[in-house]
Amino acid sequence: MHGLLNGLLGIDVLVSYLVRAVVMLIVIPFHEAAHALVSWLLGDPTAKNAGRLSLNPVRHFDLMGAVCMVVAGVGWAKPVSIRPDRFRNPKVGMAVSAAAGPASNLLLAFVSMICYKLLPVLFGWYAVPDLLQQFFWYMITMNISLGVFNLLPVPPFDGSRIALLFLPRKYYFKAMQYERYIMIAVLLLALFGILDTPLSIAGNAVMGWLDAATKFIW
Repeated sequence: MHGLLNGLLGIDVLVSYLVRAVVMLIVIPFHEAAHALVSWLLGDPTAKNAGRLSLNPVRHFDLMGAVCMVVAGVGWAKPVSIRPDRFRNPKVGMAVSAAAGPASNLLLAFVSMICYKLLPVLFGWYAVPDLLQQFFWYMITMNISLGVFNLLPVPPFDGSRIALLFLPRKYYFKAMQYERYIMIAVLLLALFGILDTPLSIAGNAVMGWLDAATKFIW
């Protein structure tokens, strides 16, 4: 009996990770395609011409970033190339195109919250299929996690491009020279749990807002 229980628990964990993997294949392309779409609309077709205006996960896939997204809930894809000199206002263009990624995740989380809350309405409170419930729950939490994480105001995260609106360009581009090292430092901070509290506070705030915004369902 004990072995059977362990086997079932193992299957449950495996299914959970498989569902997270499916969600990752939706969440990351949505985020990256949003960058490409907004930069194109603002006058820079670089990402579009590179095939990044697509929801095909292969166009955006980064193995390590995908694994981190599935295991830890935060990850990354191949960077979307943007040429600020093609924007009418480079600082504003960079900020808006950067904000498009996290904004798309928050939008997707909002839609997923609506779907999640509709499940018991459609199936009954005790008859909701577990896979559907897991899928939409991870769609909510992983979108929030990716959106919040990318708003960190340091290179190479999207928040740094938004911060450019308030910083002199020379300081921003100086920091950009060290973005690889900053990225490693941030990931180490996340790995050792140092960022857990601020990210959790921000994530819970977003979750609370989504719950309040969908109170019309229940």
